Amino acid sequence: MVNYSFSLITFEYFLLILVRISCFVFVAPFFEMQNTPGKVKIGVSVFISLLLFQLVPKESLGYTGIVGYSIIVLKEGITGLLIGFAANICNSIILLAGNLMDMNLGFSMAQEYNPQMKTQASVSANLYSYLVLLLLVVTNMHHYLLRAVADSYQLIPVNGQVFQWDHLLSGMITYMIDLFVIAFRIILPIFACLMILNCILGIMAKVSPQMNMFAVGMQLKILLGLLVMFITIELFINVSDFIFDEMKRTIVSMIKGMYES
Repeated sequence: MVNYSFSLITFEYFLLILVRISCFVFVAPFFEMQNTPGKVKIGVSVFISLLLFQLVPKESLGYTGIVGYSIIVLKEGITGLLIGFAANICNSIILLAGNLMDMNLGFSMAQEYNPQMKTQASVSANLYSYLVLLLLVVTNMHHYLLRAVADSYQLIPVNGQVFQWDHLLSGMITYMIDLFVIAFRIILPIFACLMILNCILGIMAKVSPQMNMFAVGMQLKILLGLLVMFITIELFINVSDFIFDEMKRTIVSMIKGMYES
């Protein structure tokens, strides 16, 4: 039987744990979807915080007054947000790749609401986003995310953050570089096939000027793009593995920037 007893000091610790976990749930993939009820998010945050409350060592916080406690709350919130933001790179990569793909296919005029990023996204971006979300659940990556935020207390205890801004800045720069590189690698087959098709249409426009290449090219681009997407969809598992490896590397980089080794 589990017996929870709270005093003023332990309840302060529980609130700080809850702040880090709830900030992580607010931005992490799979957990932060807007169509997920708010009561479920609150329940998950409180339940995980109760589990971690028995494991986290309760040391003296060493603050004075409400201002000192508020600073600790802010630091815990930033820690949870950075870990969740690092995990959210999978959604950013897929949405960027889908938007770039639809700009070439002509699907960018049709926009849909994406409940994960809370913005308008193209059709292909939504399709690949849900595929990555499905693979994230199937491969138990959501378990890895929960273990990552739980294990962060071993390296970054409550009120133990040492923000190394140079390391965090380099991690953010690497995040942005990898975001564009991986997204372009995903759309490279479609981009290459459409470039070849544009070259062929340009040559045909010179050979037979009486043909309306604009009207013909739109249908050919859509058909060729859908065909390439159908052929390369089986490679999406390898793409998701590469994205999840990048997610792990980014999470480790962010955590390393918040403690003194």
